[in-house]
Amino acid sequence: MARRRHLIAYDIADPTRLRRVAKVMEAYGQRLQYSVFLCDLSGIENTRWMAEILQIVNLSEDSVVTIDLGPVGNPTPVRSIGVSRRLPTAGPTIV
Repeated sequence: MARRRHLIAYDIADPTRLRRVAKVMEAYGQRLQYSVFLCDLSGIENTRWMAEILQIVNLSEDSVVTIDLGPVGNPTPVRSIGVSRRLPTAGPTIV
């Protein structure tokens, strides 16, 4: 299955859960801003990160938003204003 690029952002109410979510996200993608990540994920990786996050978040207090930007390698319309962020090239990010 082809890798797909996802923009993932979160708002976590508890500092302990926030640190745990950040650690999971750092394993799956590149941080664009404090709680915003760009992740190139296979179908299996997408399922795994979601399962890991669901073990951490409190669904009545926290939120995680994921936006599928399409297949990796296609031009992704991501623009920035101000300080530019280097977007990852196609392929997995190894941390």
